[in-house]
Amino acid sequence: MARIAVLTVSDRAFQGVYEDRGGPACEAWLRQVVTSEVEILRRISPDGRAEVASALTDLADVWGADLILATGGTGPSPRDQTPEAMADVISMELAGFGEAMRAANGKVVATAILSRQGAGVRGKCLIITLPGSPNAISTSLEAVFAAVPYCLDLIGAARIETDPAIIKAHRPKA
Repeated sequence: MARIAVLTVSDRAFQGVYEDRGGPACEAWLRQVVTSEVEILRRISPDGRAEVASALTDLADVWGADLILATGGTGPSPRDQTPEAMADVISMELAGFGEAMRAANGKVVATAILSRQGAGVRGKCLIITLPGSPNAISTSLEAVFAAVPYCLDLIGAARIETDPAIIKAHRPKA
């Protein structure tokens, strides 16, 4: 069974002064698209490079996540350090993810070019950083998720399947 972690990155949500909307949006999207049995864990981290890097490391190395979706902290404000935190903990960047997500969101909102979302690999864990907006999360995941199951196969993570009526996972013919 695959383990998927959803990490909301937000000072205000962490402090309880702001309702976490990104985490629930990620989980709802996953539960609609992923058809194989998965365990989903949601956490909230404050913004900041060290805090987010620590949370990503814990989720990948201790909890054993196959996939981490981190939502928030990808903008250009000083506290938005999610991309830097991810860079600190991955061994390999997958630049195509960020390019595809920005292109998809750019068709919806002009400010998508300000987003610094991306993806990378830590051991047998794929980490994808997403914007904090529930609409942008959906647009981003729709743009890249067809490649996620095969990426998980390639890095030795647990196998996941998707509902082909929503997202047809691409796996090369054997």
